[in-house]
Order: sequence, then C-alpha cells, then structure tokens
Amino acid sequence: MKSHIGIVQMRSTDQLDQNLDFSHQQIQQAADKGVDLLAFPETFLYIGSDNQEKHRVAQTLDGVIVDTFRDCAVRYNMSLLLGSIYEKIPDESDRLFNTSIFINRQGELSGIYRKIHMFDAPALGFNESDGIKAGDQPVVFDHEIGRIGLSICYDIRFPELYRHLTAMGAEIIFVPAAFFLYTGKHHWLQLLIARAIENQVYIVAPNQWGEHYEGRVSYGSSVIIDPWGSIVCCAPERTGLIATTIDLDYLDEVRRNMPILTHRRPNLY
Repeated sequence: MKSHIGIVQMRSTDQLDQNLDFSHQQIQQAADKGVDLLAFPETFLYIGSDNQEKHRVAQTLDGVIVDTFRDCAVRYNMSLLLGSIYEKIPDESDRLFNTSIFINRQGELSGIYRKIHMFDAPALGFNESDGIKAGDQPVVFDHEIGRIGLSICYDIRFPELYRHLTAMGAEIIFVPAAFFLYTGKHHWLQLLIARAIENQVYIVAPNQWGEHYEGRVSYGSSVIIDPWGSIVCCAPERTGLIATTIDLDYLDEVRRNMPILTHRRPNLY
C-alpha cells in the first residue's frame, strides 16, 4: 500500500500568529500536491525563551487552535500530525506537557502522545523538565496508511522506546523535532537511520531549522527514511514542504527477506 507523505520544515518563533499562518499555507500547498498525511515539527506553534509566554500560548486538546487544525483536516481531506504543542495540564500552573497530536481525515484525534524523555542538557543551557512534565505512555495506533507510532525529538536517543513501539506493531514512526544544531550535525541523521534499520520501519522526522532566537538554532534536515535505512527525501536548508511516497509492501518485503524481528531472544537479555 502506497501513501503520499509530506513533512514541513519550519523556523518557528515566538510569534504564534505568524507560525499559524505559515502552517496553514503549508497545508494548502500539501493539498495541492495530493498529500495524504502532513506532519509538522516539534513545538511548531511557538519557540521562545519566555516561560510565561509558553503558558499563555499553551492549549488544551479541545482548544481553539486544535479545533482549527481539525477543521483543516476535514476541509482538505488530509491527516495531520501536529508535531507537538504546549498542552495545559489541569490543576498544574507551573508545568505543561509537550504533546504530539495526530488528526485523521475525519477531524478525529487518533493519537495523543506526551513526550516521555526530557531533554535536560545544562551544558547547552537547556533543561526541558524545568517547565515540561514528562509523559508516561508509549503510543501506537491504527490508521489508513498503516500502524503508526509516535515519538518526539530527544526520544530518538532511547532505542528501547522504538523497539517497544515496533513490538506494538508500528510500521511508521514519527519523530517531530527541534533538534539543536550543535548535536544535530553529529547525531540527527545517524540516530534516525539506526532506528529505521534496527526496527525495519519508516521514520518520518520533520525538524525545525535555523535560528529561533539568540542562542537557539535548530539543525534542519527534515527527513523520511525507509525500512532499509535509505533516505527517501531530505529537506534543504530552508523552510518549506517536502513530500514522498511510502510503500508498506516494501516494508513487508524488507521484513520478509531479513526477518531480524523474529530472531530476537529477549529471554536472554
């Protein structure tokens, strides 16, 4: 089964309205290209240094902004992955969830994933857990294009999560990200390719790119990788949309020809 998948590379800022406008433009372009599913990067609606502002722009799952994208999914007959937004937590005023939201063509919320692994890197001046509460639930769900697993950015450094998603049946795993330039140029593609090869899955990874504010620069290279570890498409160094076709018959062929998932001996390790 083949599906046309698009990913958006963004340079999100602290201007919510501008980020929203850009996102809607990309949805329109994707619809014109016949994209079945469009994925945005991590925190695509807001990247800024002001924690109070993060709380101001944070949404609930039934908030106005999420509803706007649900309407878009129906209007354009396209599934959407809101790579992540800041989600308000009931009865908590000091922390938010970093939440990925999958919306199907019917405008339904098919998958909700709250980032499990917090990027705490004092040497880089970034401690995500200061303002973000970690999730505690891996997420895999059925969709018309295949069985989908969700993850966010720093999760990619934890292969056990991806093996667990694969064991839950994932065929396509999304990795929306805002991967730092410093680490990205050494690790981004290498980690994504490794997760694709070892789990024989498609990896779909829309990333942020460029300078968001002074001291915060993202690596880019938004990418789709096939189950053999080959890069199917990779974004150039600018914002915008790229798209390609993924083929689950090819995934089945890779798994059949090299059935490594059936050779595991978890009772020994």
